[in-house]
Amino acid sequence: MNVAAVDDLIHFELPDELAAHEPPEARGLQRDEVRLLVSSADSDEIHHARFTQLPDFLQRGDLLVVNASATINASLPALRAARGHHEIRLHLSTQLSPTHWAVELRRITTKGSAPLIDASSGERLLLTAGGEARLIEPWAPGDDRTVGTGTRLWVAALDLPNDVLEYTCRYGEPIRYSYVTKAWPLSFYQSMFAREPGSAEMPSAGRPLTPRVLAALTDRGVRIATITLHTGVSSLEAGERPYPERYRVPSATADAVNAALRNGSRVIATGTTVVRALETVASPDGSVHADEGWTAHMVTPARPPRVVDGIVTGLHAANASHLAMLEAFTGHERLARAYDAALRGRYLWHEFGDVHFIAPHASAA
Repeated sequence: MNVAAVDDLIHFELPDELAAHEPPEARGLQRDEVRLLVSSADSDEIHHARFTQLPDFLQRGDLLVVNASATINASLPALRAARGHHEIRLHLSTQLSPTHWAVELRRITTKGSAPLIDASSGERLLLTAGGEARLIEPWAPGDDRTVGTGTRLWVAALDLPNDVLEYTCRYGEPIRYSYVTKAWPLSFYQSMFAREPGSAEMPSAGRPLTPRVLAALTDRGVRIATITLHTGVSSLEAGERPYPERYRVPSATADAVNAALRNGSRVIATGTTVVRALETVASPDGSVHADEGWTAHMVTPARPPRVVDGIVTGLHAANASHLAMLEAFTGHERLARAYDAALRGRYLWHEFGDVHFIAPHASAA
């Protein structure tokens, strides 16, 4: 077995060639032709398929919930005013107010970028077209203030010549990490459900959903609902806990989830963001309510999901906190077995990679 199910999380080494370096379209595939690994939440059964076959693993009455957040061009070129105009990248993570954002400074490396942790309060960053960002204080919700010997995320005041979304659209580019070897247009980082701009990084589980897959799901009797959760940066090199994120669960979605639960139907989340949003609004009685705001909710084996039965998600890095969420669905050993199958089967990881469906037990609905 290439994956060890020891300690708190599964452990494995990801070969470089199994990181998806480019979108599937650049590999001669349609979005929905990425591979699909199907594992069971309550058995050792594993299936290998294509994402176009997802409807075959769902059943009439299932409710598939997707994230309607759209990705923004959150990576901006910047110069450090007090450091000899040294060039860096400024990653916008989370909007805190109309003019204030949680941001990450990234130093430029030969393989892309890495966290820059020697900044200080009051530092000015010069942006394109006369824009400026001023670092105010470390952004430290909870106890995750520092990374190593310095601060990774900061609260910054932005002074831009126009609206932040208009500015990023013109001067920014999508956040990408070293395993993605070239820049791709923002359209490659959007799902067909993307409606409201705000995510620093793509809610990637919904990327393979296409009109033909949606039509097949509808023919199967699967219903669709949406939430919105704007993702922040996820470059958790030091293994931080996830930071708070803005979300909205509309009344129509809360009603659809509650109807599914009353009918004994299954609720399937498309991505960890959907799990986080739905479980944030879950009540002890197992119902959900419409709400919006900030969530720091974490689903773990010790804090399992109340309303979500299964999840369609990507393949996550060995140090990702998302693995704890997946273990809450399938258990430690079964998740290790599924990831071992993905490694042996040469599946591709990360936002442009393949997909993993943790299928719940069949409902009686």
